[in-house]
Amino acid sequence: MLDIALLPGDYAVCRLAAGSALPPSLSGGLSDDDVVTVSWTTDGVSVICPAARAPAQTETTWRCLRMVGPSDLALSTGLAALIDPLAEARVSVVAFSTHDTDYLLVPAVRLDQAVAALDRAGHRVRTQPGPMSR
Repeated sequence: MLDIALLPGDYAVCRLAAGSALPPSLSGGLSDDDVVTVSWTTDGVSVICPAARAPAQTETTWRCLRMVGPSDLALSTGLAALIDPLAEARVSVVAFSTHDTDYLLVPAVRLDQAVAALDRAGHRVRTQPGPMSR
């Protein structure tokens, strides 16, 4: 069983043109529960961030789930334990990791189905305090 925190608020997944600089809205000033991740490739810049900080329009609104506690970078079983039940429930995911833990984004409109699938798999999802907690 894994403990999973549902972060408050909506998230966005954005694509910027290759070589784009990050807008100032993504630098600093993060609250305790915010997460921003940026990936640069020759094809473009991908940004995952709170929707209020999104540097570009997005088609889908996402909710962010964070594995509670540090993860072992050498083991991928924690992330697979979350993705597999969501795939079975036909819930799309965007996964990313930091040095300390793993994150999953699920479409906001499918959040209830995602939480139910994770619960059926034996995981515990808890909400974080915040303006958009469920």
